[in-house]
Amino acid sequence: MITLGVNAYHGDAAAAILVDGQLVAAVEEERFQRVKHLAGFPQRAVQYCLAAANAKGEEIDHIAIGRSPRAHVLAKMMYVLRTRPARAFVTDRVQNMLKIRDPKSELAQALGIDPKRIRATTHHVQHHLAHLSSAFFASPYDEAAVVSVDGFGDFVSTMWGVGRGTRLKTSRRIGFPHSLGLFYSGMSQYLGFPKFGDEYKVMGLSAYGEPEFLGALRQLVRVNGDGRFELGLDYFQHHSKGIAMTWVGEPRYDTINSPLLDHLLGPAREPGVPMEDRFRAIAASVQAVFEEAYLSILRAASEASRGNRSLCLAGGCALNSLANGKIRPSGVFDDLFIQPAAGDAGTALGAALYVWHHVLGRPRAFQMTHSCWGPSYSQGEIESLLRAENAAFETLPDEVLLPRVAAAIRDGKIVGWFQGRMEWGPRALGNRSILVDPRRAEMKDILNARIKRREAFRPFAPSILLERVGDYFEQTYPDPFMLKVYKVRPEKRGEIPSVTHVDGTGRLQTVARTENPRYYDLIAEFERLTGVPVLLNTSFNENEPIVCSPKEALDCFRRTRMDVLVMEHAYLEKDGLPEPEQTDRRAAGR
Repeated sequence: MITLGVNAYHGDAAAAILVDGQLVAAVEEERFQRVKHLAGFPQRAVQYCLAAANAKGEEIDHIAIGRSPRAHVLAKMMYVLRTRPARAFVTDRVQNMLKIRDPKSELAQALGIDPKRIRATTHHVQHHLAHLSSAFFASPYDEAAVVSVDGFGDFVSTMWGVGRGTRLKTSRRIGFPHSLGLFYSGMSQYLGFPKFGDEYKVMGLSAYGEPEFLGALRQLVRVNGDGRFELGLDYFQHHSKGIAMTWVGEPRYDTINSPLLDHLLGPAREPGVPMEDRFRAIAASVQAVFEEAYLSILRAASEASRGNRSLCLAGGCALNSLANGKIRPSGVFDDLFIQPAAGDAGTALGAALYVWHHVLGRPRAFQMTHSCWGPSYSQGEIESLLRAENAAFETLPDEVLLPRVAAAIRDGKIVGWFQGRMEWGPRALGNRSILVDPRRAEMKDILNARIKRREAFRPFAPSILLERVGDYFEQTYPDPFMLKVYKVRPEKRGEIPSVTHVDGTGRLQTVARTENPRYYDLIAEFERLTGVPVLLNTSFNENEPIVCSPKEALDCFRRTRMDVLVMEHAYLEKDGLPEPEQTDRRAAGR
């Protein structure tokens, strides 16, 4: 039985496909269209998922969408009657709902077939139920507290309850207009980071300041106990005038905050303006206020689950790795599972799993232990590309390749590393990564300026062999998906300075040989040469989505100042790659 899950007409459009309850493929549309957080219908993602499952559109049994136009209709109607938002705002939302009511025409167009040939049953799953399902039904737990914290989806921002076996039971939700995700997005805008998905920049910046504005920002988020919170609505305008969003292409939204925020905190920062100490302190305060409310929700979820010690967490706010790293030390939960695409892309997976278990009543048979659910490319495809580009490369077995790459990293070279299936979710986890020596403090500035072309305050992540975590970090709980920040042991901070943030932390990825043997062996080889079982790992991209194909990897390698490119078994150094115009001249002469 084939179940196709989609996140459509929202940021991070994505598709995931189950065959008899087992995940076969999952991918974000942005990776194909090359626009970050792309919204719209995930046409190419659907095409890939069906190809990976060796299936045709006519063979899909169920289509699951992680949004439900019928959810909370009364609350929506009351909001419109009470606030009378602009007609354009209402029309925009209605048109968006109409698009997702029946996806078969879009699906048929994407596949080039007659809609009548698609016999699948369509299911609309409430947004937060899809989030909860994406975490719980992919987790190793038979019973757990489940929590989803987001911006808004189906007029709800937060939901929690309990997962047992194949069922979810929710106990509480927080609805419009109160939202921790919206608070964080609004403050990201205030701090000069206006793009959809820029919230992670505030997390990085927060380490550079002290929470001097904690009292002021508690006026924006009031924690009421029992997990409940309220926004200080005078400082926002989403509830009074609505926020226009784009539903196709690059997602954008209007200003979230009201002018009153500037009176409370001072003038907002314009994008690109030098960072002042005031903004660093505000970023630290934003994170602190967020964590207060976040942990309050988790305590309430623990109580609702009768003290269950396992937690499954989802929603865009579940990507706040700083807060996640404090969950276990807080004593609320002992075990924690967050699947790698915890944001809205993950609702494609969650909707499909919800249909499989809740609607169809099928038993659990899947557990997510790795993130590699995207496209892969053969050695032959890679070599054909390199020959077409007149690149000088070597094809090497791993026993030769891995020591050479580890030595290049040891010697200060920047390596683009491309192997296997592309990662699902926003983190590069050893298959589409840029790798660097973590012992070299100067690598932070070099990567930010030479490769990533991004703000200097942004940290880089350490990939560490699973069994060595306790030697370098104060927490030892595994995190294969790079979704928690831990303190680096004080005595080790000078040893791995380029992956130790200014506050002494690192957003680590634990690497197990059972899940990514080749990447594990590369780190182990680096340890053999240097004594350090850690590599700096950042995503293989340059202000764009993570590279998907060998051509995208080669183009990124060419236009940045990386030194070595490894694609599967092909090894290439920068001086072995002709400039684009040279390639063009040679091609013209053939």
